[in-house]
Parts: sequence; structure tokens; C-alpha cells
Amino acid sequence: MKRLLLLILFAAVLFSLSACLAPSGNTLEQRREAIERMERETLSQLYNQRPTAETVVSKAAGYAVFSNVNAQFFMLGGGGGYGVAVNRSSGQKTFMKMAQIDLGFGLGVQDIRVVFVFHSERALNNFVYNGWEFGAQADAAAKAREKGAAITGEVSIDAETSMYTMTESGLMAKINLAGTKYWRDDNLNY
Repeated sequence: MKRLLLLILFAAVLFSLSACLAPSGNTLEQRREAIERMERETLSQLYNQRPTAETVVSKAAGYAVFSNVNAQFFMLGGGGGYGVAVNRSSGQKTFMKMAQIDLGFGLGVQDIRVVFVFHSERALNNFVYNGWEFGAQADAAAKAREKGAAITGEVSIDAETSMYTMTESGLMAKINLAGTKYWRDDNLNY
């Protein structure tokens, strides 16, 4: 009973924290600028780690960049974050949020960046207007600033979408099923 109560408490704290994960800034413009800065820094980091990714992104219909903090405590975990989707032909930016629930074995907290590359306008629009839900992960990372090791991976989700993940910091080991949802942030979009 005590263990169940701890898990419920952990879940409540985790969901509260994930709701608070937002870009820094007091005004909407400052928050947009913080997301755009994260976007630029993440793409720069990706291009340094995977030089071929720059060509892939430049030929794509669009891309999305997300900052995500997640935690796992034995069988339960989750997280949240924010990001931006960019239509390369029009330059239109759509600010978005994300949340994740994890079920499986793991322990730790990590700060990751995710870059989605949409190879068609249809895939980009589907992501922006319908969001996404998916999951099944295996992850191992131990990194603090420039020290440590983490896996930078590239995954083809389908013929029209690729995804790169990079660990910013944290210590995490997990194998789980994750439900992840992405949606438009109505407060930050014009």
C-alpha cells in the first residue's frame, strides 16, 4: 500500500511539473524568442553531431524542434516540453507543446531535444494540425553539460518523417512504452 501511495504521489508531482515546463520569459514574445533560440541551438548541435542532417533538413518540407524533460521512477514516468514546427517553403512557425507518459522499467531524469523532419507538406500539416501520439523506447544516457555519453539517434518514423534525438543532460536508463502527444500552443501562436 505504501509503495502504491508513493507511485501515485510521484505521478501527481510529475504531471504537475510537466505542466509547468514552459519556455522562459514573462511575455509571449519572450517565450517565442526562447523557443526560437532553443530551435537554433538544437539544430546547430545536431548539424555538429550529424553533418548529414543539415542536408536532410534543408531538403525537407518542414521540421519541428522540441525540448523535453522526462523522469522515470521504476514503473512510472512522464514529462513535458515545448517546441516549434517550421514550414520551410512559407517560413510559417507554429509553436507547440508536448507531454509524455511512460510505463515500464527505468530510473532517472533527462533533458532531451527532438528534431522531426517532414519530407512532405502533408506530413508536416498532419503533425501541426492533428498532433501525434506514439511510443516504445529504450534509452540510456549519462550526461552533464559537456561530460558524459549519450546516444544521438536517427529514426525513420515512416516514409515521410524522420526523427533525431539528442540528450542534453541527465542520467537515465529505461525500457518502456511511452505515450507522447504533441499539440499547438494556442497562447503562443498569432
